[in-house]
Amino acid sequence: MDYTAVPQRDPRDPRDPRDPVRGDDNGHLQDTLQRLYDGHVNHKGSNGRQCHPSTEIELGDVKTTKTALPGEVEKGSFEKADFEKAIELTGYGRFHYFLLMVCGFVSTSEEMDVISMSFILPSAQCDLHLSTHTKGWLNSIIFIGMMAGAYAWGSVADSVGRKKVLIVISFMNAVCIVASSFSQSYELFMLFRFLNGAALGGSGPVIWSYFAEFQPKQKRGSMLSFMAAFWTLGNLFVASLAWLVIPSGIGYHSPTFLYNSWRIFLLLCSVPSFLVAGLLCFLPESPKFLLTQGHSDQAMEIFQHIYATNTGNPPEDYPVKELVIDDVLVVDVGKREPSLKVSQADRWKGMLSDILTNSQQLFMPPILRFTLISITINFTFHIGYYGLMMWFPELFHRFDEFSTAHPGREASVCDVTRFVVTNGTQSEHSACDDSIQGSVFMESLITVASAVPSNIIAVLGMDHLGRKFFLVFSTFTSGLCAICMFFVYNKQNNLIVNAVFSSVISCGNAALDCLITEIFPTHLRATGVAVSMVAARLGGIIGNIVIATLLDVYCPAPTFIVAALLIGGGLLCLFLPNTTREPLS
Repeated sequence: MDYTAVPQRDPRDPRDPRDPVRGDDNGHLQDTLQRLYDGHVNHKGSNGRQCHPSTEIELGDVKTTKTALPGEVEKGSFEKADFEKAIELTGYGRFHYFLLMVCGFVSTSEEMDVISMSFILPSAQCDLHLSTHTKGWLNSIIFIGMMAGAYAWGSVADSVGRKKVLIVISFMNAVCIVASSFSQSYELFMLFRFLNGAALGGSGPVIWSYFAEFQPKQKRGSMLSFMAAFWTLGNLFVASLAWLVIPSGIGYHSPTFLYNSWRIFLLLCSVPSFLVAGLLCFLPESPKFLLTQGHSDQAMEIFQHIYATNTGNPPEDYPVKELVIDDVLVVDVGKREPSLKVSQADRWKGMLSDILTNSQQLFMPPILRFTLISITINFTFHIGYYGLMMWFPELFHRFDEFSTAHPGREASVCDVTRFVVTNGTQSEHSACDDSIQGSVFMESLITVASAVPSNIIAVLGMDHLGRKFFLVFSTFTSGLCAICMFFVYNKQNNLIVNAVFSSVISCGNAALDCLITEIFPTHLRATGVAVSMVAARLGGIIGNIVIATLLDVYCPAPTFIVAALLIGGGLLCLFLPNTTREPLS
């Protein structure tokens, strides 16, 4: 591929063709025009690309470059711009709203798949012979898969592109959910949930990188917060679907095969993943990624497409014709060099080399500091978000069981747990009962719905109050809520505390996603977010295992451990940079 570039300034030549044309320097202008006309200035730049002289008139942040002819300046002037200016000049309209819908539904489907397990645990305990301990591992297995998949998929996305990876993992995710719904044994169910998690692990880091790279810096924070709200939408969908399907008792029963209501619920949870796999085919590759790979012609075509979709104007009217990459003006002059044939083995070697190189850079200065803080915050935050919250439906079910046995009697979470373990469905001598009252799903729906107002506040205030404000406020407040869970003494107060916890931690999740997406440079973004997500999944794994191990043995410990980690993570947030309205690096 041939390019035309602005020549570097020669310090020995006072008549540098890059100098702006000045209206009061007629001699300089005439001399430059004559040299252009005679063809005396035509040489190769230091990078081997063809260069040609141009005169530039500065127009704020964007310069207009005009090729001079004898006696006049040619019409058809065009602008050059870096990525931030180029994406800003595409406008903001239908393309970005469609992008938000598709990327948002990717997040929705991911959240539905993760949270769905918490709703089926009480129903599946008889079919899969679950104890509190095995429930903890069943909650954790998807995070183990996500931890394995996050790093691998994120690194591949930084090598081959965001869009292809997203389509593959969405389809893989849907297939694994369907397979898990047909699994008749605990071991086979665990296997497919692990594979489901391995697919989901790539969804988070890649979709956030992909979406952020289409956003102008003025809107990035609010739009990332808007997309984070789709996680809450996923929570609402899955809670409503569980309430509608699981208590219904529908399904197929035979001596050799069982497909009951909680399995149908899982099957329905796979539908959004199939849909987004198809919708992603209608979206382009990230232009930011293409620019970092040197494909400026493809990036330009995407900018033109976005401009045409947003404005209704022809793509040719897009004002930017030249793209600046690392302060070098690159212009596609329409010539193409014949591509070299590369074997499949060499492609894989190159991709693995990119993965290793990106990983090494994350753990070297100056990125090292941000990587370590990001890992720690994600770990502590998600012990609460994916650890404690995954047990809310189980706790609601235990409160319901206690209230049925002791009407009107007040009890703390620990009192309720002690009763369930000694005399209830978790005791060794009780018959297995997988019936669940509708109030459990109603309370779960109220809990996840409480996150809607906080997400609206995050969308409106993220670019004004900043990411760090929301993240620090969320971690401290949710930590206090975790402490309060130990002191509540009835079902209603437990619901209120859980709802407040869900609200503030969801708001913090939006801020954390924004901040982590923005602190890493483009060529490391998906890998950096993926490494952070690995820490988040590890937090979910440890949180679920710790709660499952200690809840029935020493009940106060889980809530106080979660509280301490959340507040400690909030203090670390103060050491992250302020990325509000800053351009993507």
